[in-house]
Amino acid sequence: MLIITPHITISDDELEFNAIRAQGAGGQNVNKVSSAIHLRFDIRASSLPEYYQQRLLALRDTRINKDGIIVIKAQQFRTQEKNRTDALQRLQTLIRSATVVQKTRRATQPSRNARKKRTDSKTKRGHTKTLRGKVKDFS
Repeated sequence: MLIITPHITISDDELEFNAIRAQGAGGQNVNKVSSAIHLRFDIRASSLPEYYQQRLLALRDTRINKDGIIVIKAQQFRTQEKNRTDALQRLQTLIRSATVVQKTRRATQPSRNARKKRTDSKTKRGHTKTLRGKVKDFS
C-alpha cells in the first residue's frame, strides 16, 4: 500500500511492476540481470478521488501518456528492490505535486518608500555614469 496523504492511499493491486534490463554501462551484470523496474499506474482506473485524477491528467508530464497511465522507469540502483522503492517514491511525489493547490496571486504595489529608493538609486547610478565621460578642458 502506497500512502500519499493521511487520507489518500493506493492499494498494491492498482500498481503494475515489470522487471526489465537496465540500460547503459554496467559490464556483464547488466546483460544478465533484470534490475530496472517499469511502474505503471492507471489514473482513470485508480481509487484516487476524482479531483486528484483530473489534476493529474491535466499535468504536462512526459511520464503520463495520452491514455492516462503513468509510466515510471527506475534504473538508478543495482538491485531490483531499491529500484522498486525508488519508483514508488517518484510516483508518490508526482501525485503529491498534483494535490498541492497554488496560492492565488494578488497584485500588490510597491510602497512609497520603495519607489523613492528606486528612483534615488537610478539618479545616483546616472550621476556615476556621467562622471565617466571625457573631462572637459576649461583653458
